[in-house]
Amino acid sequence: MTSPDQTVTDLPALAGTWTLDAARTSVVFLTKAMWVLNVRGTFKALEGSGTVGADGSVSGTLVIDAASVDTKQKKRDTHLRTADFFEVDAHPTITFAVTSSYPKGAGKVELAGDLTIRGTTRPVTVLADVDVTGSSATVSAELDVDRSAWGLTWGKLGAALTNHLEITARFTKV
Repeated sequence: MTSPDQTVTDLPALAGTWTLDAARTSVVFLTKAMWVLNVRGTFKALEGSGTVGADGSVSGTLVIDAASVDTKQKKRDTHLRTADFFEVDAHPTITFAVTSSYPKGAGKVELAGDLTIRGTTRPVTVLADVDVTGSSATVSAELDVDRSAWGLTWGKLGAALTNHLEITARFTKV
């Protein structure tokens, strides 16, 4: 069990296996429609895990249910599940696989990995805030993603291709 005052600058002290608490994890996206209309949506996390090695190396995954997309507008959500966007029948999950990490000061870590959306994988690097308390860790990150890099190019005039993601993932040490 880790002590409440441990920070991610001391990654070896956090060595072990961590499992995602999907119920306490949130994935939010924000975009614009028609240049001015804010659209906010969510996805549900399915599963995830992480490993911190004795040498401070980090690996892990976060698996998101693509079909869980929810913008509070049924017609839009149904369209987002089609081949125009996520094509959830063929690609039911969105996955971020962390391949390395670099401490960036107290409570911050840079996570590098591969983001797979709709069968296309691209490298992504994100600066995350990490809060460790006892045997749990909360990893929070924000990033902007150009969805066209993953083949999601459908859009009406004024639809944004860049989406803002806010992820808060809660992990428990096994």
